[in-house]
Amino acid sequence: MNERYVFGEFVLSASRRVLRRSGREVALVPRYFDLLLLLIRRRDEAISRSEILDTVWSDVVVSDGALSQAVRTLRRALGDDPARSRYIRTVSRFGYQFVFPDVVQSDDAAPIPIAGPLSEGTIPAANDFETVFEELASEAPETERRLAAEALHGLSTEKAVARLRAAPRSPEARALLRDARWDMPQAGSVPIFGQPRPLRTLWELLLLRLRGVKRAAGKRYAAAVAGATAAGFLAGAAGGLALYLGPASSATGAVFVLLPLIGGLIGAVGAAGVAAGLCCAEVLIRSRRGAALIVFGAAGGGMVGAAGHGLGSLVLQGLFGQDLSAVAGGLEGVVIGAATGLGYALSTPLSGGGMATPRGAARWIAVLAAGLSCAGAAAVLTANGSYLGAMSLDLLAHRFPGSQVSLEPLARLLGEANPGPATRMVIGAWEGLLFASGTIFGLTHRPK
Repeated sequence: MNERYVFGEFVLSASRRVLRRSGREVALVPRYFDLLLLLIRRRDEAISRSEILDTVWSDVVVSDGALSQAVRTLRRALGDDPARSRYIRTVSRFGYQFVFPDVVQSDDAAPIPIAGPLSEGTIPAANDFETVFEELASEAPETERRLAAEALHGLSTEKAVARLRAAPRSPEARALLRDARWDMPQAGSVPIFGQPRPLRTLWELLLLRLRGVKRAAGKRYAAAVAGATAAGFLAGAAGGLALYLGPASSATGAVFVLLPLIGGLIGAVGAAGVAAGLCCAEVLIRSRRGAALIVFGAAGGGMVGAAGHGLGSLVLQGLFGQDLSAVAGGLEGVVIGAATGLGYALSTPLSGGGMATPRGAARWIAVLAAGLSCAGAAAVLTANGSYLGAMSLDLLAHRFPGSQVSLEPLARLLGEANPGPATRMVIGAWEGLLFASGTIFGLTHRPK
């Protein structure tokens, strides 16, 4: 829509996506601009926090504190005082409302006029550098020091970085300054290496972001594990049906109960590692999100694969004297996790980092991209002799007389007398497709 809003000394242009104050542009993060525009457009009503998050942050998951931070930044840009709200009013336990009474709306086709001088009594948009810097380097609460870090980016990032070299508590302050740069469009570089105490700064930055992992990723992680469990259940049910109906099958109705349960368990265990890696990557790494998803997904899959292989080997070797060395383990987990992260990263690019929550067709594209990536990786693994879920069961079936889970009936459906290369690749690709698709479908669920 090509509308323009004039209020006080401010002019907001929707089509040009610019906010000017007395003729000077006020730098705003794109999402913060969207928030201000939403509040002004619907200034006759209070908007709930959940609706704002669903509208402004529709494609990414953020904590509830991100909205509070956005409002604080807007108030500072507008020179607003939360104790005597002139522009943005907090509606207790509900949300926010734009309350400035004299808003003139017009068409945005004409050149933007220069607004009048700053009104008396308003709070300056930028605070004094020394005062703000002392706040950042102080022992004030983290929320207050983060506000100071944002303000310093608006004043001079370079000057703030230089002052931090000799400041007390410099690692913690530098970590806050570096993390805040993602929310400030005019922010400069905040280096870590080449500065005093770089390892301590990295540690403080890690702790800063770890504090947001449980808050931001907990529900998404649970949904990802649930999605993979459901996908594993579906794979087991489909496998049970194929075994039961396959040529010369000796399977009984028990396969319809046991195989879905086993498939769901395998899916849950696998996703417990892979989804943990993906969640940590999205919360902790912002500058290289795509690479982080691949590496962390591989690490999570590798750890759970190695742990599962070791525990399974211990049980079967110790109790039944059966060797499980050929069954999937750490290497397979690394490949499956990396492939899932690759498909997810390619289909949900976020330049500023964060936790993607695509909707509608975009969500299904992400699910399919991850599924196809993982299916290809699983097919390659099985072609090179790896035994994944169903093939591992088939391997064990031949070592325990009377087993009903031999895949020979399914192999005959695929034109092979016994499970050969074609059977292994088809089953592996099917399992990889369902596992990654279920994991990403759950991971992209937007928590309420």
